[in-house]
Amino acid sequence: MATIYLIRHGQASFGKQNYDQLSPLGWEQGRVLGRWLVDKVAPSAVFGGNMERHRETVEAITSGYGDTLPDMQAVEGFNEFDHTQVVERLRPEWEDRERMARDLAAFPKPARAFQQVFEEAMVRWVGGEHDDEYSETWSDFRNRVITSLEQLIEYADGGDTLVSTSGGPIAVMAQHLLQLSDRRTLDMNSVIANTSVTRILHSGARRSLAVFNNYSHLEAEDPSLVTFR
Repeated sequence: MATIYLIRHGQASFGKQNYDQLSPLGWEQGRVLGRWLVDKVAPSAVFGGNMERHRETVEAITSGYGDTLPDMQAVEGFNEFDHTQVVERLRPEWEDRERMARDLAAFPKPARAFQQVFEEAMVRWVGGEHDDEYSETWSDFRNRVITSLEQLIEYADGGDTLVSTSGGPIAVMAQHLLQLSDRRTLDMNSVIANTSVTRILHSGARRSLAVFNNYSHLEAEDPSLVTFR
């Protein structure tokens, strides 16, 4: 059976003007993963969403891998959903980034406060009662991710592939393979670590989730490298 290695991108730049770029820690996470992949994985193709953090994660992995990986082919279907829009539909005042920063700064742990709002916003989006407010509904998001997965399997033609993507698409693919509820899928999404590895096995019409959210490469090198946002 062939294997798809789904990689969640390295830590992005939360709170910075350009969230989409990797943080210094995110770059190190990618390099650590690259070193771990040596002698374990020799992908015939590398794919990724067309976001900056997806591309930079592949660059970081390549620098740690120490050997030539195939050039990344960008596939829009592996992009993350618009998390900014999802949050702003719940908290419209946060379209003003300075207002959002002031609101979060009032909490002892701003990142945790943001996570709580984010989870509430996700429940609202997934619920489907406000679909007309979003440029991409939850259903549309799931459909484009699964369509991209099936197209990748057809293209791979039995070869192992590496995919740099985000937590949302990884959770949706797990949902599809395990037939999980939307609520369980949200729970899974919240625990996917940066540069974790999820493995999908496929052969013909068969698809199986073999490994979910493995970040032992980070724990083995330095547990402080483990992040979830």
